[in-house]
Amino acid sequence: QVQLVESGGGLVQPGGSLRLSCAASGSIFSINAMGWYRQAPGKEREQVAAITSGGSTNYADSVKGRFTISRDNAKNTVYLQMNSLKPEDAAVYYCHAKELRSRGWYDNWGQGTQVTVSS
Repeated sequence: QVQLVESGGGLVQPGGSLRLSCAASGSIFSINAMGWYRQAPGKEREQVAAITSGGSTNYADSVKGRFTISRDNAKNTVYLQMNSLKPEDAAVYYCHAKELRSRGWYDNWGQGTQVTVSS
């Protein structure tokens, strides 16, 4: 019911910046919260940042002070501004939306966008 499309990934040097975008379509009114997850090879998928419908945010300790999540309701889009990137930030980043359906909560995922941090 909710479709998510990520963009903005790419190759940057350590200390550089990227901004990821996630455009949502479908049953937008049913979304309770959105966020960003990442998964590096051989590691578990981890939550990076999230924002609720009320505007509250939370971040993983590893990205606090460097990453900022925001939203543009008019465009149905969530952003992740990533500054001071480190090699350990390299991963596939996935957009996530928590959707309330008649039978309960449902997790929606984007296709992922690759972020590479290398000198």
